[in-house]
Amino acid sequence: MQNPKFIQPVTVRARTQDLETVITDVDECSSFLLRKWPGKRGPSHRAALQACHDASVDRTPISSVRRAFALAAREAGILVGQ
Repeated sequence: MQNPKFIQPVTVRARTQDLETVITDVDECSSFLLRKWPGKRGPSHRAALQACHDASVDRTPISSVRRAFALAAREAGILVGQ
């Protein structure tokens, strides 16, 4: 399995911290979704996880992972500057 980089990273911030996390690839995205996701895990969170899985088995393009993750982060209120 390859771990392709996003063309443009996605920056997120945990609600309880001032620290920002820059997500640059599928592995970082998946890890954040599974281990660091703040709050509720709803449909957009599940869609982002599914996109990570699909990309890991070459069933979806990396741009779809980035888009799904950014949407989930926006809905969770943790997306920075996009």
